Amino acid sequence: MTDGNAGTVKSVETMFAVVDVLRERDGARVTAIADELDLSKSAVHKHLSTLRNHRFAVKEGDEYRLGLGFFGYGSYVRTRYDVFRKAKPLIRELADETGEMVWLITEENGMGMYLFGDGGSLDVNVDSLVGTWRHLHLNSGGKAILSRLPEERVVEIVERHGLPRRTDATITDLDELLAELETVRERGYALNLAEDMAGIHAVGVPIVHRDRVQGALSIAGAANRLTEDRIHDEYADRLLTAVNDLELNLTYR
Repeated sequence: MTDGNAGTVKSVETMFAVVDVLRERDGARVTAIADELDLSKSAVHKHLSTLRNHRFAVKEGDEYRLGLGFFGYGSYVRTRYDVFRKAKPLIRELADETGEMVWLITEENGMGMYLFGDGGSLDVNVDSLVGTWRHLHLNSGGKAILSRLPEERVVEIVERHGLPRRTDATITDLDELLAELETVRERGYALNLAEDMAGIHAVGVPIVHRDRVQGALSIAGAANRLTEDRIHDEYADRLLTAVNDLELNLTYR
């Protein structure tokens, strides 16, 4: 039965809410889920049983956790992106060369998702970030993507998702964001100077194939290593060259 106000299926919305709780809590008991979502325990149990039947949840003692069924679908979706398949070896090369984190991000429905990453020589669990969503204005890859979208599309994304603040350096004004995107278009790369996370700098370059932005590559690291001068003098050119090679590979695959 559909929700007439939102045009969505209420039972499916509830199912996804249960899934979100399981992910955010890294597993939960029926009572905890029911309390958080203001549902009856019997309703939550039915949703969890459905998820278990389709391998999207497992029960460990009294707790339920997300199952590997999601992994199969996620892997399938990711491999459908040509840019993911072509970028993987290049990302690993850049990470080895720079010793810093290198990321591939793409946009869907106005949000950015990390498709792949490599931590270079850093002891960083990149898998914890892969598959997560980010507002596009917060990071260099996201701003690189926004710079290649029509202004009306950028405005639409901001109206839908807002410009939430993560640090004191985060851009939260639309006019300021549009002005920065013009600078990104002129120089070819975007900066993230502690706008998503304090103490982290990054540079990102959009990936464009057949006049459509496919995503962005970015290099990120500690601000004391990735200084603004070093980004401009060294990392930006290396990233621009890498993206140019990637775009050629996408064209002549």
